[in-house]
Amino acid sequence: MTTIDGSAVRKLVVACDAGMGSSVMLASTVRKQLAKNGVTVEHTSVQEIPGDADVVLTHAGLADRARGVAGSTPVVPFNLFLGDPAVTKVVTAIQKGQTIDV
Repeated sequence: MTTIDGSAVRKLVVACDAGMGSSVMLASTVRKQLAKNGVTVEHTSVQEIPGDADVVLTHAGLADRARGVAGSTPVVPFNLFLGDPAVTKVVTAIQKGQTIDV
C-alpha cells in the first residue's frame, strides 16, 4: 500500500490512453477543485507521465501500464470519470492536507 501526503502534492496528473474527452473533463474538474491549493493538474497519455508528478489518476484499466511508467509515484485507479470515490478521496486529502493510503 502506498501513502500520499496530501499537503505535499504539487503536481497531479490525469493519465489516459487516447486523450479523449472524458479524461480531459476530469482533469479540468480536478484543476478547478485544487486551484486554491497551488496544485498543478495536467492531462497526459499514460506513456508520457512526467517524472515530477506527485500522484497520478488513471482509469482502472490503465493502472498497470501507468505504474510501469510512473515508477514510485502513486497511481490511483478510478472507474468513473465523474463522481468516482477514489478521485474524491485524493482531492479531499490534498485540500485538507491529509494523508491517505491508496
